[in-house]
Amino acid sequence: MIFAAGLGTRLKPLTDTMPKALVPLAGKPLLQWQVEKLRDAGITDIIVNVHHFPDQIIDAIRQNNGWGCNITVSDERDLLLDTGGGLRKVKGERLKVKGEPILACNVDILSNIDIKALVRAYEQKGESQLVVSDRPTQRYLCFDANNRLCGWTNIATGEVKGQDGRHLAFSGMQILSPEVLNRLDEMNEEKFSLIPFYLHIMDKDPLHAYVPTNYKMMDVGKIDQIEEAERFAESL
Repeated sequence: MIFAAGLGTRLKPLTDTMPKALVPLAGKPLLQWQVEKLRDAGITDIIVNVHHFPDQIIDAIRQNNGWGCNITVSDERDLLLDTGGGLRKVKGERLKVKGEPILACNVDILSNIDIKALVRAYEQKGESQLVVSDRPTQRYLCFDANNRLCGWTNIATGEVKGQDGRHLAFSGMQILSPEVLNRLDEMNEEKFSLIPFYLHIMDKDPLHAYVPTNYKMMDVGKIDQIEEAERFAESL
C-alpha cells in the first residue's frame, strides 16, 4: 500500500493545483517512483489511497496503465483517515485473504532500501518489520535488546511513552503481519496514525526493528527540497 492521500501542505504552491503524489521529480511523479520501486521488487498488486485532488491520481494511474502494476484505489475523499485509519480501511475492504501481510510506505519518502531483503526478513521471522535507521531526529521509536518495539520518545521534550530503549528513527515503511493488521480494529478513532497504534499493540504482537544496510532516504516534504530530491532520486 502506498499512502498518497495527504494534503502536501509543505509542498505549496505546487499542491494548490495537484496532489502531493503527482509532484514531479526528474520527469516522473512521486507516485511513479514508488510504484516502480515496488514493481522492480516483484510487488505488482498495489493499493493507493487518495483524498486531495483524487481524480488526478486516478486519471494518472489509468493513463499509465498502473506503470505495469495492478493498482487499486482506496477512496478517502470524504474523510482523510491518516495512515492507521487508511490502512484499516484497506484491510477491511480490500484484503480478505487469510494470512496476507501488507507492505505499506509513504509516497513522499524516497530511499535506496532493498525491498526484496525486507520481504525476506519478514518471511524468515514471520513477524512485523518496521524500517528504521539511526538518523538524527527529535522523535524516536524505542527498541529493546531483542530489537522489539518497546516505546516512543521525544528527546526535545523528554516525553517517553512505554519504555525507553535504543533510539531509531521511523522511515514510513513497514511490513505488517495479519495478526497485527487484525488489531487495527481495536482503535476507537476513525482517523489515527500508525505510531499510536503501534504503541497500543506492542506488548501484544511483536514489532521488530529492520535497519537496512547502507541506508539512504529522503523525505520530500518541503518545496525548497525539490531540486535536492531530484538529484537524490536520480542517484537511486
